[in-house]
Amino acid sequence: MKKILILPFVIFTIILNGQIITNRVADPATYLKDLKTEMHKEWPKNRIINLVFHGHSVPAGYFKTPKVNTISAYPNLVLRKLKEIYPFAVMNVIVTAIGGENSIKGAERFETEVLVHKPDLLFIDYSLNDRGPGLEKAYIAWDKMIKKAKSLGIKVILLTPSPDQTVNYADPENLLKKHAEQVCRLAAENQVGLADSYMAFEFLYSDKDQLQKYMSQVNHPNEAGHELIANEIMKWLK
Repeated sequence: MKKILILPFVIFTIILNGQIITNRVADPATYLKDLKTEMHKEWPKNRIINLVFHGHSVPAGYFKTPKVNTISAYPNLVLRKLKEIYPFAVMNVIVTAIGGENSIKGAERFETEVLVHKPDLLFIDYSLNDRGPGLEKAYIAWDKMIKKAKSLGIKVILLTPSPDQTVNYADPENLLKKHAEQVCRLAAENQVGLADSYMAFEFLYSDKDQLQKYMSQVNHPNEAGHELIANEIMKWLK
């Protein structure tokens, strides 16, 4: 596969049976247009809007384990930012993330514990823990969840991994980067949204002392780190 990265979109070009197939992530200018229209509506024309965050310990709000700082984790930081823009909207932030879980387990409970909430917008964030089962199994699990959500008309935003301080970021082949690239590929193939947390922290990777200032423990961001992730998400919702 040949990958071409052109900001602000991720584009994947594949040659299949002699034909060139090009996929790109959704367009931030139009992808959530209908949802943003709904969020601008005032009572009595407005309705409940459900934002569902599915993943592992980071969206679940774990800071220094076992402390769970729900209010300062990126799902609720996003809610706070959204309410500044959409003061008339009735929005629920629903977190279905479980600490320590990978995407294979997340896919197993996807219909019973995620889709049951009828998301208007779904976020998926599993790559930190997907290094265990590996790229191939993770790809299958993510793709299954994305396609099921899309079949129900649910908008989806995928998140690349936030930092792990044990990673050698100077190695361009580090495993976390490979998972980030796979999430970009999945977003392009399925033409859904992409919030690139991995790139949001890139300015810190060359200085571990500076990176540590954004972390509460080795693999969990603190509030400043969660703020970087929330800002990536808000690029789709402003």
